[in-house]
Amino acid sequence: MSDLDRRTFLSTALASLGLPLGLAAIGRRVLFAQGTASARPYRIDIHHHIGPAVWVAEVKGRPLLQAASTTWCPAKSIDDMDRGGVAASVVSITNPGLWFGDKGVTSRLARACNEYAAKLVQDYPSRFGFFAAMPLPDVEATLKEIAYAYDTLKADGVGLFTSYGDTWLGNPAYRPVMEELNRRNAVVHVHPTAANCCRDLNYAPGVAPGSMEYGTDTTRAITGICFSGDASRFPNIRWIWSHAGGTMPFLAGRIDGASGNFKAQMPTGLISELKKFYYDVAGAANAGAIASLQKLVNADKIMFGTDFPPGGTSRGVAQSLRELRMFSENDLRAIERDNAVKLLPRLKST
Repeated sequence: MSDLDRRTFLSTALASLGLPLGLAAIGRRVLFAQGTASARPYRIDIHHHIGPAVWVAEVKGRPLLQAASTTWCPAKSIDDMDRGGVAASVVSITNPGLWFGDKGVTSRLARACNEYAAKLVQDYPSRFGFFAAMPLPDVEATLKEIAYAYDTLKADGVGLFTSYGDTWLGNPAYRPVMEELNRRNAVVHVHPTAANCCRDLNYAPGVAPGSMEYGTDTTRAITGICFSGDASRFPNIRWIWSHAGGTMPFLAGRIDGASGNFKAQMPTGLISELKKFYYDVAGAANAGAIASLQKLVNADKIMFGTDFPPGGTSRGVAQSLRELRMFSENDLRAIERDNAVKLLPRLKST
């Protein structure tokens, strides 16, 4: 019996003994911790953040700051990965991103972050990969950075944000970037942010943009990619959307109602395009988000992600996925490793 099968059996047995739910849950956590400690790490975290010193110095005091990333160091990542049975993490830059209105600053910051990430991979080749940061909305600078990231730094893919100022992915101005990413068969991981329009809406004082706007902005960006025609126009881009696709899985049927007027942009319809994408579970390892996502795609399009350090721990996310009891062990293996290896074969050896 495998470690995972053994833990599932014992966890079920605890509940069958008639233990109160709280005690049974404690037992599951103990068994999970023991299994993780004894098993060879195999998970791949596709949504894991770094905070290079040059980036931290630039972003301090900016709105939408993910403060945990400002205290990040490689040792903290490796410690979390070891605790959660993660063999490798693909790192990227998180909020507040790199765009603050100055193209020159953004280009320099993207280059510095990418060179740092490449050095991290060089130092720990079996533990890290990286999605290269891009200096959008500067299209020309982004095209240069794509070339440098792939050809010189050997990036595993590209990291984009859902929006830049008040423009979203799918904007026609970004089409040259999409063309180049399509030519390179790029894996593109998209992280949410809050657009200028929606950072200070006073619908509930004290509720930060990350609670609602990040999910909403993800839905806007996916809608932009699909309704602009970029999803069907550039089929070689492999998209990974953070946080289970934001609110898109729940709203897909409603948004699809508008797709009848966009036959040229989506010849096979919106739902067909959505089913081609990948979605990570960072910040979404809960029953509501997973139930909506499962109605849209199968487990072969779902990927393990933690949003570490601001969003969660690898051990916590892995444990939460199992406690939901919404995936088979084969599905969990695909989510936690196999789907990432399929997109990024270099990680097969980790």
